[in-house]
Amino acid sequence: MTNNEIVAKLWNMCNVLRDDGITYHQYVTELTYILFLKMAKETESEKNIPEKYRWDELKKKEGMELKRFYEELLRELGDNCTGRIQEIYSGAKSNIEEPANLKKIITNIDSLDWYSAKEEGLGNLYEGLLEKNASEKKSGAGQYFTPRVLIDVMTKLIAPQPGERCNDPACGTFGFMIAADNYIKKNTDELFSLDEETARFQKYEAFTGGELVHETHRLALMNAMLHDIEGKIHLCDTLSNQGTVMKDFDVVLTNPPFGTKKGGERATRSDFTYQTSNKQLNFLQHIYRSLKRNGKSRAAVVLPDNVLFADGDGERIRRDLMEKCNLHTILRLPTGIFYAQGVKTNVLFFTRGETDQGNTREVWIYDLRSEMPSFGKTNPLKISHFDEFVECYKGADLSARKETYSEENPNGRWRRFTYEEILARDKTSLDITWIKSDAEGEDFTLAELLEQIKEKSANIANAVAELEKLIGEVDE
Repeated sequence: MTNNEIVAKLWNMCNVLRDDGITYHQYVTELTYILFLKMAKETESEKNIPEKYRWDELKKKEGMELKRFYEELLRELGDNCTGRIQEIYSGAKSNIEEPANLKKIITNIDSLDWYSAKEEGLGNLYEGLLEKNASEKKSGAGQYFTPRVLIDVMTKLIAPQPGERCNDPACGTFGFMIAADNYIKKNTDELFSLDEETARFQKYEAFTGGELVHETHRLALMNAMLHDIEGKIHLCDTLSNQGTVMKDFDVVLTNPPFGTKKGGERATRSDFTYQTSNKQLNFLQHIYRSLKRNGKSRAAVVLPDNVLFADGDGERIRRDLMEKCNLHTILRLPTGIFYAQGVKTNVLFFTRGETDQGNTREVWIYDLRSEMPSFGKTNPLKISHFDEFVECYKGADLSARKETYSEENPNGRWRRFTYEEILARDKTSLDITWIKSDAEGEDFTLAELLEQIKEKSANIANAVAELEKLIGEVDE
């Protein structure tokens, strides 16, 4: 049985809990509590779990005794254990009311092909479950789950290295940091012969994050642990003074939440120069301030269009970013890749300067949105869609990029804008488009437009008639 098949089987168990009124997200959280115990047994790492509350004891129980024991287990592991176990179970509470449902989940988990799961990697299995949760729109999890292909492209281009401190200040389920860890392991032979001190750094200090939502924080802890990462994941509001502890990083990879602070409140960070209720602008301030000022620390961050054109503090923050950092690349993403409908997003790539002035001289923009289809569940984004952009990117070596840019191709996706050209734009807007579709620029009279509407209506009517005819033939 493959991990995909195991994930499908685990997900189908959600049907068991419908009568208990459990949401998708609650189900994944409930699975996390139970899967942790089973995975600890399978990996022979139960030593930090009291014997009374290990997997074999849990699966012995039946009926109301099982329900009471399970609730006691959650409470004890959250209150009296230490380390990752205590963090994962802190404040844990079961939403399962019917003991038979709980028993069925435990029995089904116990019967899975755990040998195959361990061969493919338990971390991969758990990430598959999180991705399945995000793909179900009813779960609401898509708001914090970044498509895997986008995470991988951003990580590849930022290229984290051994010994660097990496962070995601809005880490969700910790996907970016796990991708950074995977990238380093796949691209660095030295990892197989690291000295003890460096190996410890990679496991305990290299990858960190912050997450506001308690249940999502719990999923992040589990995901990190299954990938052998023990870095600190703060349960905190990064946009409050709690977020000031996250600083001096070599790499930041993140997709902060969209929207404004509740009730239009401004961030409570005392170190922000520009106070605004716009979450994305505040996260942007946090990110470039959290990078080491050494000319090498770098970030890739997903941000919505409004960050590129917002006036007032928005303009001042963009100017501050371009002074303190080399904002060398903007990738305009296609629509439909996030589950929040209608959200248009970009990836900003920038490097922190050694000084706080004059770091951006030109910005390269790649338009992967114009003349592109809308992506979604039925038309997923693929790694191949980024091939040309990856070829053009060439790191922050701007001189190497000029060979990828042609003045003779005004409709090309890759274009350079000087700092002076950007400053001359209204509100220092970075919301720049230049690709024109074939339909753009055509003028139609009212009569011509009416004729087009009639023609399209006739086509639709004909299609409906044909469909009704086919349905009639099937019924006969």
